[in-house]
Amino acid sequence: MTPQIDTDPAGKEAVFQARGLTKVYSMGEVEVQALRGVDIEFFAGEFVVLLGPSGSGKSTLLNILGGLDSPSGGSVRYGDHDLSVYDDAALTRYRREHVGFVFQFYNLIPSLTARENVALVTEIAANPMTPEEALARVGLAERMDHFPAQLSGGEQQRVAIARAVAKRPDVLLCDEPTGALDAQTGVLVLDVIARVNRELGTTTVVITHNAVIAGMADRVVYLSDGLVARVERNAQKVAAAQLRW
Repeated sequence: MTPQIDTDPAGKEAVFQARGLTKVYSMGEVEVQALRGVDIEFFAGEFVVLLGPSGSGKSTLLNILGGLDSPSGGSVRYGDHDLSVYDDAALTRYRREHVGFVFQFYNLIPSLTARENVALVTEIAANPMTPEEALARVGLAERMDHFPAQLSGGEQQRVAIARAVAKRPDVLLCDEPTGALDAQTGVLVLDVIARVNRELGTTTVVITHNAVIAGMADRVVYLSDGLVARVERNAQKVAAAQLRW
């Protein structure tokens, strides 16, 4: 299986550039190769979906892009910065200044309101939105003083998205953002992610097991056994409301 590198026909800048990326985890005496030499680029402002079975390396790749993990070999560059040589302090600074994360589980603090959960990020960001603006962007202007227990699963995930985008990140990385939601609620959350990508120009990478979601993407990257199996570009993107699963 030969890794492929896709180029951006619009000539946009490569935000991420990975070359020969490997990741090996040691589990006792057993070594697990999560990535086996990934070559891939992600471009400014694009919406990318990563598809592949469990164990294909999707989350490992996303964690390395986001500075949550470091590669065992190869290189990954964010703009002019080589993340693969960063120490923990530099990676922390990179995450704080450039990356927003959305995970399958919302990771909200139960004792804080939606507004206060978002404020945790805006208080340490350099040029943030207000919590009110961020929550309005995800359609929760009327719910910002509610606690997580008073919100539905979809509303809690939208708070998590508001928290991620409030610092105006250059990159939004989403790991199974609809995994804990029913289809109807998942569509609402995907619509919010697509709007953030479109309106803020945030480079957005979404991991999913749901192949239907691939229709929303500019490009779809298929991973298999720690390698990029193929890359496809959608001639026409599908709106979240048109998805059926």
